[in-house]
Amino acid sequence: MADRSNPLNHSAYGGPGWSPRTDPLHAELGSVWTKCGINSEYAPLKAVLLHRPGNELTASADPEKVQMLANIDLAKAQDQHDALAETYRNAGVMVHYVDPEPPSAPNQMFLADLLFSTPEGIIMARPASTVRAGEERWAARRVADLGMPIIKSVGGTGTFEGADAMWIRPDFAIVGRGLRTNEEGQRQVTQVLENMGANVANVDMPVGTMHLMGMLRFLDKDLAIGWPLRLVYAGSDVLMESGYEIVYLPDPEETLAHSGFNFVTIAPREIVMPAGNPNLQSFLENLEIKCHAIDVSELSKAAGAIGCLTGVLHREFI
Repeated sequence: MADRSNPLNHSAYGGPGWSPRTDPLHAELGSVWTKCGINSEYAPLKAVLLHRPGNELTASADPEKVQMLANIDLAKAQDQHDALAETYRNAGVMVHYVDPEPPSAPNQMFLADLLFSTPEGIIMARPASTVRAGEERWAARRVADLGMPIIKSVGGTGTFEGADAMWIRPDFAIVGRGLRTNEEGQRQVTQVLENMGANVANVDMPVGTMHLMGMLRFLDKDLAIGWPLRLVYAGSDVLMESGYEIVYLPDPEETLAHSGFNFVTIAPREIVMPAGNPNLQSFLENLEIKCHAIDVSELSKAAGAIGCLTGVLHREFI
C-alpha cells in the first residue's frame, strides 16, 4: 500500500509525476481541442456551421410572426442551401451541420447570429427575440460535440448575436450595440475579448439596421466595404486608424433588393455572394475581388442571406 503520510509523495497532490498544464488555451487548439477560432475576417476559411432548413420555414402562415419577409418555397430554399454548402466544400471548407430535435425554431438556419469565434474558442450568443430563444442550445451542443471550447455563453440580461462582432486585427475587435445586442451583452463579450489581451471598439448602430454585419464587411487585410448611411463614424475611424481603405456600396438599392452585402469572405479578396447584384459584383471585381455568386433569393425571404446563414468556426490564423 502506498505511503499516505506525506501527500507530496504522490502525483495527485503535486508530488513526483505531477504534470502541470502550462500551455495557454490557444496553444491547445488542435491537440486537446479541435482546431477552431479566428483572428481575422478575411483569412482562408477552414470550417463553418450550417443548418439545412426544414419544415420550420413553412410552419407559420404569417411571416411577420417569425421575423421573415415573405412566405417561402421550402424545396427551393433547401436546394439553394445545398448549393451554398457545396460551394464551401469546393473551396476546401469543412461544412458541419446543426441538427436540432424537432420542431426546429423558424430561424435556426441563421448560424452567424448564434456564435462568435475568437482565437481561444467560441462565444455562444443569446438571441434578442423570443422567436429565436433557445436556438443557441443546439448550436452550443454541436460546437461541443465537435470538440471546440466554448469560452463564454452570454447570460443574465445580456443579449448578443454573433453578427454584431468582428475582428479588425488579431488584437483588435469591434462589437456593435443595437437591436440584437444590448449594452449588457456588449459588455460581457467585450470583457471576454479584453481578457484575451484584445482591444475592443464598442460602437452603436443606427436604428433600422439589424446587425453590424449589415454595415461593414471585410475583403482583405487592408480593404473593407461599408454601407453608406449605416456605417457609423466610430467604426470608420478605427478601421482607417488600423490601415484599412474603406470602399462603399455603389448601388445600395440593388444591394438592398438582392442581399448583395450579405456575403462571406472565404480568402483574401475572394467571397461567396448572393447572385442578382451585377453592379456590386462588377464593382468588386474591379477591385480584384474574386466573386462566387450563388442564388439565395428564396432563402433571403427569411430576412437573411449567405453571411447570416454561415457560422464561422475556423479560419487560418494570421
